Amino acid sequence: MNLPKPNRRALSLLAVLIPLLGAFAWLALTSGPLAPVPVTLVSVEERAIAPALFGVGTVEARYTYRIGPTIAGRVSQVEVQVGDRVKAGQRLGEMDPVDLDERLAAQDAALRRAESGVVAARAQVRDAQARRDFASAQVGRYEQLLLARTASEDTAEAKRQEAQIAEAGVALGLANLESAEQDLGRVRAERAALVRQRDTLRLVAPADGLPLGGLVVSRDAEPGSTVVAGQSVVEVVDPASLWVDVRFDQLGAGALRAGLAARIALRSQPLGALEGRVERVEPRADAITEELLAKVVFADLPDPLPRLGELAEVTVALAPRPAAPAVPNATLHRRADALGVWVLDDDGGPRFVPVTIGARDLDGWVEIRSGLTPGATVIWHSQAPLSPGRRVKVVEQLPGVAP
Repeated sequence: MNLPKPNRRALSLLAVLIPLLGAFAWLALTSGPLAPVPVTLVSVEERAIAPALFGVGTVEARYTYRIGPTIAGRVSQVEVQVGDRVKAGQRLGEMDPVDLDERLAAQDAALRRAESGVVAARAQVRDAQARRDFASAQVGRYEQLLLARTASEDTAEAKRQEAQIAEAGVALGLANLESAEQDLGRVRAERAALVRQRDTLRLVAPADGLPLGGLVVSRDAEPGSTVVAGQSVVEVVDPASLWVDVRFDQLGAGALRAGLAARIALRSQPLGALEGRVERVEPRADAITEELLAKVVFADLPDPLPRLGELAEVTVALAPRPAAPAVPNATLHRRADALGVWVLDDDGGPRFVPVTIGARDLDGWVEIRSGLTPGATVIWHSQAPLSPGRRVKVVEQLPGVAP
């Protein structure tokens, strides 16, 4: 049987293709999709986790006073500037009184007239009482004369009528006195209302809310401008009531309580953290951002005072946990509905081990409650996603990953 002789051109083509196929297979097994995934390893450590919460907030004032008129009017003067320190009860400005001063002068005149009316009514009562007393005495005298038959019955009856008239005069005088006193009370009330209305035109710092003084943070209206009732002209805050309105991630914030110690790092002073404590945890959380809200106060107010609205980073230390197995947070992965870590099997391949985690700290360590024991080796970082049966290669460090 005669076999066909191989074509020289076919032999040349095979001589080229065979090395190329070998090179392709080598590349696929060493750096292609079939190449082992470089991974780094870490050991499970026995360590005490010191959990803490980290949040970002802004400096706010607990007590803010927006001072303005109770009726619409024109601003006459503003006597303070933004940044000024004011004392409790200090005058900050004034509204234009329009005709209030004239109306108050008219009420003063009406008050004096009402007071004179009361004096006249009292004098009238005293005069009527004197007439009644005299008439009563005359009735008694003529009653005795009538018994002695030295006076007639008509004369005695006339004296009795005079006594009744005098008694009616006393009643009339008392009624006039009561009317005059009521009129005086009305005028006094109207004048007091005008005085209070006039006093509301004087813009003053609250006397009860600022025992240590206040800080002017806003000047919302200038002299000559017209404002409505309740509109702020000057805004004053109590600098002793500064605190930080902080937002914490709801995840792991269940242990947040009032009274816990906190560290406050102001954006303007990043190198010097300040001591503080959690004043209160708000009962309402933010459902959109999934955050808890809390108020953190300064243990000692910094000098100079931080600006309102300044950003601050707050760290709240929680109760430390006893020593337990722990791994870096980067070793945890979620596969299907289970949370776990990748470990190297006996044949050198990756195997997923579900774990139950506990507390976390801000250094990136997570407490392992079940699934791992101290000293076990887990995969820390991998250059590509892992799966069972995937080839891996242990290296000291991955490019671009901090050790």
